[in-house]
Amino acid sequence: MPKVLNGHNRALNYSIRNASGHDLASVLQLNESEVPHVGRISLDDMQDFLAKAVYFRVACNADDQVVAFLIGLDPDTDYHSPNFLWFRDHYKNFAYIDRIAVAPGARRQGVAEALYADFADATSDWSVQLCCEVNLRPENPVSMTFHKRLGFRQVGTLESDNGAKSVAFLLKPAR
Repeated sequence: MPKVLNGHNRALNYSIRNASGHDLASVLQLNESEVPHVGRISLDDMQDFLAKAVYFRVACNADDQVVAFLIGLDPDTDYHSPNFLWFRDHYKNFAYIDRIAVAPGARRQGVAEALYADFADATSDWSVQLCCEVNLRPENPVSMTFHKRLGFRQVGTLESDNGAKSVAFLLKPAR
């Protein structure tokens, strides 16, 4: 049964449910619309996430259109992202937020916060902390402000592409 949340700023209803193969085209389109704040990904990689992620959920509007998604991993996931591997090298027990994206029309209505809370609930029996990264270069101040408001703190950084990219590693106790 999907969780239902009400938009904070408007009388809109969203439900959160597990992603399915039918959602992947919409999720991929939303992901690509948010580059460079999230990394590019192929449909094959998105299908791989669907198969192995401990959490891959979408928020949908009343017409069941995907307006947001969150992909989360546990430390044992076979995944070779340098950002994920940094957390695995530094922490034993964590729930990793690989990516989240919210469509422009659904922003500032509590959808991202609801997905984060749902992820924390879904991982609460095994995870003691949530972790993610936010771009420092290219800068993503909206995301950094959002994460600080939720109680995340910076625990490290990583530069890549000869300094063209830099991320802040963020951590928050699960509850």
